Amino acid sequence: MKPILQLALDFVDLKRALKSAEAGIAGGVDWIEAGTPLIKSEGLHAVRELRRLFPNATIVADMKIMDAGRTEVETAAKAGANIVDVLGASSDATIRECIQAGKNYGAKIVVDMIAVEDVLSRAKQVEDFGADYVSVHCAIDEQMEGKDPFNVLRQVSDALSIPVAVAGGINSETAARAVEAGAAIVIVGGAITKAMDPEQATREIRQGLDTGKSISTTLFKRKGAAQIREILELVSSANLSDALHRGGVLQGIRPIYPGIRMVGQAVTVRTYPGDWAKPVQAIDVAQPGEVVVIDAGGTGPAIWGELATHSAVQRGLAGVVIDGALRDSPEIIDMKFPSFSRLVMPNAGEPKGFGEIGVPVTVGNIRVEPGDWLLGDDDGVVVLPKAIAVEYANRSMDVLEKENRIREEIKEGSTLSQVTELLRWEKK
Repeated sequence: MKPILQLALDFVDLKRALKSAEAGIAGGVDWIEAGTPLIKSEGLHAVRELRRLFPNATIVADMKIMDAGRTEVETAAKAGANIVDVLGASSDATIRECIQAGKNYGAKIVVDMIAVEDVLSRAKQVEDFGADYVSVHCAIDEQMEGKDPFNVLRQVSDALSIPVAVAGGINSETAARAVEAGAAIVIVGGAITKAMDPEQATREIRQGLDTGKSISTTLFKRKGAAQIREILELVSSANLSDALHRGGVLQGIRPIYPGIRMVGQAVTVRTYPGDWAKPVQAIDVAQPGEVVVIDAGGTGPAIWGELATHSAVQRGLAGVVIDGALRDSPEIIDMKFPSFSRLVMPNAGEPKGFGEIGVPVTVGNIRVEPGDWLLGDDDGVVVLPKAIAVEYANRSMDVLEKENRIREEIKEGSTLSQVTELLRWEKK
């Protein structure tokens, strides 16, 4: 049986959702899903519009029903949904009510296993209840932690006789893997809706499903701890700050030349103003690819210069961040060594040896601990705490992908306020 490609329209704006749906259908989508954010934002009017514009399409209403199953299935079905979603985490009574209501109103029921602890047992149980489909779903927030649905998918698809759907970060590289693991329905959201060319992205995913081949992509992938640097190399400091809820910025710390780029983990140094002994010693402590982060109290004299930079280059370090002063800026710029500092001044201090290496420091009013990640560019420096690095590196990629799509919509003749329906979403 040919795998079904389902497009999840997880928008909050109906106009953008409909535009993506049109591109998806043109590219080979089989089913269109009115995603939960869309239904919460626009109501079942979103389902009605999808039915009006795509009268022959199979439309899924991702209601994520948790209670009042009969009423919610009835309203979704009457709005035009062919398939309605109920959560596997809801009560047995609610799932049974949804299944019965589906029979009454001509809608099939998919039970979504998001947040279910024992997915296999619950899947078998709802199949016995009479569910039409089961969806193995790795939630967006779990994807940001580097998780995927494939191990569970294989177990469930092997155990059930009803079709199994899969959702959770599927892209052109992993679509074939989803089918190989037993998915009859492959649900794709961001890899289409955030693509610069959604129709072409759909065609590539469709090709992967139909041929069983992986088609390489740079975006729409969520990665683990070993790939944090790889992710941060693709995003900007602005992307990362947005992901961190507009946080993480080292205030007052500026790049010393344009076109600068720095990614690495912190080797931290606390020193007294003007005492350059510990900063220089930290160069020998740091490993290739790491960043020396210096708390010098935000004042001069300079504790870093040309010779320290030569040493850092020799060691293969990724950069230096100084809450204090540096000097010899022309020479540092000539070496293109990523350097960020609060101050630049010609006078240096003395190597007295006060301070510590490898301790928490405060730089730009932000606490930085050894091993935290630093991303610096022309806008400044953002720190990503190592404890949340996987999740928020992935979230920064999500920010980049969304901005890529919005940029293309602006280029098509719109403006930022029009694309985002800015006035509509102003706080009341």
